Amino acid sequence: MSVRTPDPDWNPDDEPGVRPPANPGWLTDLELAEVRGRLPLLYVEAVPVRVDGLGQVVEVGVLLRANAVGEMTRTLVSGRVMYGETLRDALFRHLEKDLGPMAFPLLPTSAVPFAVAEYFPMPGISQFTDERQHAVSLAYVVPVTGTCEPRQDALEVTWMTPAEAASESVAAEMEGGRGSLVRQGLASVGALR
Repeated sequence: MSVRTPDPDWNPDDEPGVRPPANPGWLTDLELAEVRGRLPLLYVEAVPVRVDGLGQVVEVGVLLRANAVGEMTRTLVSGRVMYGETLRDALFRHLEKDLGPMAFPLLPTSAVPFAVAEYFPMPGISQFTDERQHAVSLAYVVPVTGTCEPRQDALEVTWMTPAEAASESVAAEMEGGRGSLVRQGLASVGALR
């Protein structure tokens, strides 16, 4: 007995022998493009920080990378949450992917983010934009204690004081309005005075 709620135009004969993908958490490029055009996707973002012995933020890590058109931009640790993956696992995976395996992040004890950012492909709907898709991102401030060696598409991690990271000049270099997200994160942990 099927408990699937069919779509209005669904016909079981339309799905001949659908076999599950090798890794059901990943989408092909074609599938991802199709999903991005139809549904908002869930992301996690992290503002990596270094803290002193009292737990006060002393440095903020911002990634430097080249965007799709070759411009140098700044961004945060960010990535999609895979099907069946917990938020903590996704956050850890993306921190390791962007900062390297020796970053040693201290994940927050609570899965409650400091902000929920909604990215739209059309400017003006919110302060956050992503030309590829409509995405919802859960943002966290995450202390790191180890050595950060950027991997994947990040060229370097630049460590700044909280005041520098929250400055207008850095915000102007950040993609999609993430400068505002950095300020919100730093304010949430009392790092902006």
